[in-house]
Amino acid sequence: MKNKVQLITYVDRFGGSTIPQLQELLDGPLKGVFGGVHLLPFFHKIDGADAGFDPIDHTRVDERLGSWHDIKQLTHSADVMADVIVNHMSSESPQFMDYSEKGSASAFDGLFLTMESVFPNGATEQDLLAVYRPRPGMPFTVTTLANGERRLLWTTFTPQQIDIDVHTPAGKAYLESILQKLSQSGVTMVRLDAVGYAIKKAGANCFMMPETFDFIKAFAQRGRELGLEVLVEIHSYYKRQMEIAKQVDWVYDFALPPLVLHALEFGRSAPLRAWLDQRPNNAITVLDTHDGIGIIDIGADAADRANNPGLVPPNELDELVERMHRNSQGQSRQATGAAASNLDLYQVNCTFFDAMGRNEAAYLIGRAIQFFVPGIPQVYYVGLLAGENDMALLAETKVGRDINRHYYPRDEVLQAIQKPVVARLLDLIRLRNEHPAFNGQFSHAADAEHALTLSWTQGADAIRLVVDLKAKSGVIHFSSPTGEQQFELR
Repeated sequence: MKNKVQLITYVDRFGGSTIPQLQELLDGPLKGVFGGVHLLPFFHKIDGADAGFDPIDHTRVDERLGSWHDIKQLTHSADVMADVIVNHMSSESPQFMDYSEKGSASAFDGLFLTMESVFPNGATEQDLLAVYRPRPGMPFTVTTLANGERRLLWTTFTPQQIDIDVHTPAGKAYLESILQKLSQSGVTMVRLDAVGYAIKKAGANCFMMPETFDFIKAFAQRGRELGLEVLVEIHSYYKRQMEIAKQVDWVYDFALPPLVLHALEFGRSAPLRAWLDQRPNNAITVLDTHDGIGIIDIGADAADRANNPGLVPPNELDELVERMHRNSQGQSRQATGAAASNLDLYQVNCTFFDAMGRNEAAYLIGRAIQFFVPGIPQVYYVGLLAGENDMALLAETKVGRDINRHYYPRDEVLQAIQKPVVARLLDLIRLRNEHPAFNGQFSHAADAEHALTLSWTQGADAIRLVVDLKAKSGVIHFSSPTGEQQFELR
């Protein structure tokens, strides 16, 4: 993976509706800005129950977006990352339709998880209560198959997303077909979506168990054999991320977004700096993604709060959530928790720019911190344009995450990149991509509680970010062939 900033985007929500239109944007107005692009699910079909994360056919590009040839062409402009949704597939998939019609006579019998396949001897109340799920309720859907059979299907996320058994021959063949297709089409990186829930076991919590780690390790090895680097997406207690990082190519630093917000809201660098001392460096750094802003990632371990505290005290974590709601004028409250479907127990749905109260200086400081923290920075398309909450889309779909999934036609993108805060962010991205010191050694310091200094050096090359968190002011000092220069964050 190139040590350059990546873009993460939906194909049809950023500058057009097709892969060639996205490539035209990357080769034109945004030329040289991104070393890679993570395409959020572009498989058939993109407008199911969960914005493409419930694929009907994971080996087929949605025709409205383009073709595998278009994906191959895009790889000439930037490295391409794609999702492998390992936990589930759509209830409209041909595999499930065949299973629904034929039952045990189907070639796909055993591909889909039922309650019985995990609990063949039945389940006690404690067995069921032990199962971890990111949303309220039990992870099952009562379903009448087309052949008249009634089954309790395992559905971790929505009734339209049917969990698969990754250990059966059918499950292994399904996942192998996806990896093969992506590798053949020039994709060089894959993100394992929802992999924390992929393994189920009676009597366990069915989330990030030792067996899950074994599955991730084996899957990552197979990916490497096909020339694919593997990124694992897990929202969980921060120490679990550190464990996962030892076994895979890349993990997300999901603790960083709330810690950056905390540092700027409370004017203290200590929690962020404590994280910098222990975090894994094989990380993709983010401030925002297509999901919400994670809270669980810096909180205490829900299974043992007394012995596994979070990165910030519980009262400050609660206050941070309230400040995000206040900064967004209450809009994030309308999109989070019981106020919206797609209910999440661990995230606040809001654009990062609105979560910071649309403070442009603070926003640029947040991005600078992200770019200086070791790892590969990834910028979400809405965040790239300092996007604001899309309340109209939220009202239309009533899906909380849609507040941060705006559709930008090309003209709107071209207008947005002219805004001073966006133009400044693009300059900052280019500096991050081009300065040689980012290939060297990292250090951090603070001469006061409200101060933060992040530095990179390589030989005679040096670059240093100096931030006053209380004043929300910052400056970057960097070496150049003509002497030291400054980049003001304003």
